Amino acid sequence: MNKIDTIEKGEYENVVELWESSVRATHHFLKEEDIEYFKPLILNTYLDAVELRCIRNNDKKIVGFLGVAEQNLEMLFIHPEYRGKKIGKTLLYYSIKQLDVTKVDVNEQNEQAVGFYKHCGFEVTGRSELDSSSKPYPTLHMELKK
Repeated sequence: MNKIDTIEKGEYENVVELWESSVRATHHFLKEEDIEYFKPLILNTYLDAVELRCIRNNDKKIVGFLGVAEQNLEMLFIHPEYRGKKIGKTLLYYSIKQLDVTKVDVNEQNEQAVGFYKHCGFEVTGRSELDSSSKPYPTLHMELKK
């Protein structure tokens, strides 16, 4: 199952559904209006701004995806039913080796993600009080240790 694949524009709705499932399972600090705020942005703006890759299950359904822009991992989301199956690690290591990822920004309150990236060789290099949309969610800036 852990073969890296590309994502077609026609699959963006499925990607946003996966994003929402993942966020609801891991981003308990977000408000409902924040999720609703981000959904159309992801669908209509963010997905086109990144290089997308995914992993599909045996039925060809996307179960995890990432987006990269300028050596920055902009998004990495795994369907809740597929967490703990090495999909995130597989996608992350692919992004490091094939897409030259060296940085990631993580919501400070998403402790599982912060721990995941630290475990995978990233370290905190800075912190912002607001996220990239100027919402009050502190963000940790992390870089891959050399």
